Amino acid sequence: MSTANIGIELQARDLAILRGLFESRMMTVQHIAAIYFGGHLDAARKRIQRLKATGYLNERPRRVYEPAILFMTRRAFTALKECGALQSYPQVGWTTLEKRIRVSQSTLAHEIQVLDVRAALTSALNESASQRITEFRTWPALYQFTARREEGFGAAEVLVKPDGYLRISERNGTATFEHTFFLEVDRSTETQDTLAQKGICYVDYYKSGGYAEWLGQSRAAFRDYPFCVLMVLKNAERRNNTAERLLQLNPPIRQQVWLTTWEEIVADPLGAIWVQPGEYAKATAGTAFDPMAERGKGTYRRQVEREDMVERAVRKRRLLES
Repeated sequence: MSTANIGIELQARDLAILRGLFESRMMTVQHIAAIYFGGHLDAARKRIQRLKATGYLNERPRRVYEPAILFMTRRAFTALKECGALQSYPQVGWTTLEKRIRVSQSTLAHEIQVLDVRAALTSALNESASQRITEFRTWPALYQFTARREEGFGAAEVLVKPDGYLRISERNGTATFEHTFFLEVDRSTETQDTLAQKGICYVDYYKSGGYAEWLGQSRAAFRDYPFCVLMVLKNAERRNNTAERLLQLNPPIRQQVWLTTWEEIVADPLGAIWVQPGEYAKATAGTAFDPMAERGKGTYRRQVEREDMVERAVRKRRLLES
C-alpha cells in the first residue's frame, strides 16, 4: 500500500505549516521548528516525518551534508483548498504552484536566507511576554507595490517586490502599539545604486500615501501609517557602503531605512543591531569617512579603518525601540 494512503488527521498546526509552505515555497526543518513548534526541534522532526509518510510533504534532492529542503505536495494543496485555508491568497492551480516550487539554486539560497531571518525573529519574539508577531509574509505577490523612482536614475514607475512584510504588536500597560516593517535581504548581488533606488521607492510609497491606500485608508493620512525598511547586508562593509549611498541621495534617506548585518540579526535579532543612515552620518561627520566628502571620488576602495571606526562610534537601535 502506498504511504500516501496511510491515514492522518490534520491538526491546526499541520494546516499552518502547509499554508506556510504554500506561501514560502520551501522551508527547512529548523525553520518549521522555530516558526511552528516554539523551537522544539525533536517535536518538529517527528511531525514532519509523519506528514512526509502520509504524502503531504516532500523534500528536494540533496547531498548528505546538506539540510533537507521541504515543500508541500499536491495532496497538501488539495487539503488546504478543501478546508478553505487559501481563500486570502491569489487563486492558483496546482500546475502553477508546482512551477513556483521549482526554483534555481540562487533563488533557493536567497529565500532560505529570508526564512532564516523570519525564524530568528520568531524565536526571539516567542520569548517576549509583551510582543508578538501579528503578520509575517514572505510571498512578494501579497504586498508588492508600484512607486516612483527619481534622483538621477530617471523618473519611472517601478514595481518593488520586498522580501518580507512584518507587523509586530507590542503591549505597554493597557496600550497596544504596532510596528510595521518591510524586509530586504541582500546577497551582495545588487549594486549600491540598485539598493538606493529601492530606498527611494519605499520613501515614495510612504509619502505618496500608497501604503496608506493599500491599507484601505486615505492617501492624505499617510503619516498615520509609518513603516521602516529593514535591510540585512552581508557584512559591516556592505552595510556602511549602503548607508553612505542613502545619505548621498537628494534628499538623503536618514531614518526610514534601517541597516544591519547577517551575522548580527541571526545572533541577536532584538538587540541593538540596527544602524540608521542618519546615525552613520553623525558617527563619520568631520572624519575622512564623511559620506559627503566621499561623494564623487570615483572607484571604491576598501577601508578597513572605516569599519573599525564606525563600529566603535555609531549608535545602533533595537528593532522595537521607539
